[in-house]
Amino acid sequence: MKKFDENYPLLAAMYGDGYFPDFLVDKVKNLVQNVIGFLETGERDLEKIQDKFDEMTLAINDLEEEFEENESELETVARDSIGETVAYILEWFDIELEAEDAIRERDW
Repeated sequence: MKKFDENYPLLAAMYGDGYFPDFLVDKVKNLVQNVIGFLETGERDLEKIQDKFDEMTLAINDLEEEFEENESELETVARDSIGETVAYILEWFDIELEAEDAIRERDW
């Protein structure tokens, strides 16, 4: 079982942009880390992996209102940051899935 790259800065662009409240980015990060934990078990079934990414993406969608309440929104920088993070995760674990497909359930 492969462990994730502990030196990779998850959601770096969101954390680096004051437009996104850190406590909300932390919530997104926790959802991403749940997927990483799942992948660290060695799971290779693409359907199960996609289901996990769908679950993560739907949960991020559910945070949209909370972002808006805090004068922020899941927009271009967020979309790119999450997409880049997902792409890195997929590459790290050598999963044959495109990042755009992995986050196919996104509303942002």
